[in-house]
Order: sequence, then C-alpha cells, then structure tokens
Amino acid sequence: MTIHAADELRYSWDDAGPGPGPVKGGAVAVEGDRVAATGALEELRERFPGARVRVWPGVLGPGLVHLGPVPDAPSPRERVHALLKLGAVAVLAEYADTADLRGAAERNGVVVLPRVRPAVIVEAGRADLAVFGGEDGVCLATVCGGRLVHRRR
Repeated sequence: MTIHAADELRYSWDDAGPGPGPVKGGAVAVEGDRVAATGALEELRERFPGARVRVWPGVLGPGLVHLGPVPDAPSPRERVHALLKLGAVAVLAEYADTADLRGAAERNGVVVLPRVRPAVIVEAGRADLAVFGGEDGVCLATVCGGRLVHRRR
C-alpha cells in the first residue's frame, strides 16, 4: 500500500466533478491497482499505519485522458513515455493507431479508450493519478494503475 499526498487533492479537474471539492493536504491510498481511500493525509496515515507515504509538492488529481495525437518520438515506448510525462494515463484509440503503439501502451498500463471518459478519482476505482506543480504546472509524477511510472527529478 502507498499513500500519495500533496498540497491539494482534486477528485476531478472540473469543479463540477465528483467528490467534496479540493482537499488541502489531501491524499489517496493505493492498494494494488485500486484506490483504497481518499481524504486528509493524517486520516489516511492513521487508517493505514504501515503504508509507504509519498508526499508531492503541488496538486494531486486524476491522471489525464490524452485527447490528441501521441507525441512523436523514435519508438512506440518513447511515445508512450512522453504521454506519461504529461500526466496522461489514457489515450483515445484513434491516436493509438498501430499495433506497436497499442502494445507499448498496454505494457505501461496506459488505457486505450474508444471514446473520451471523465478523469476522476473514486474509491475502488483504478488508481490513475497525476501530480502537477511548480509555476509552470508541469507534471511531477504519474501513477498508472497503481504504479509510479513517471517522476520528474
């Protein structure tokens, strides 16, 4: 089990999405590839005392659905990694248009979607998270299916 925490937790990037709204000092407990719980960091530390805790600067929220062409790179693996560096954990099928690219997405846990779906954090849902921070809002970390797959150094 890992608890990911940040200065602020957002259940969706749209204020009208599910959840109670932004949580200062919020966190997401992840077990396997699922969200075990969400809330204030201290509450989750008490509830899961043996969990590993990763504290990120910035805003923690749902991983993104990439809505356009996959960034160009020399190999399908590098193209998928470019998505992860943007905080994306899903791509539309129309843009994952080769078997090599779909295979690289699958190996990295990136979901290939037939259509757009809302990016939200829900308990028992797949643990797809992204942390954005800094003055330029750059992606600091991406968690895809419970695995930390990108971390900016």
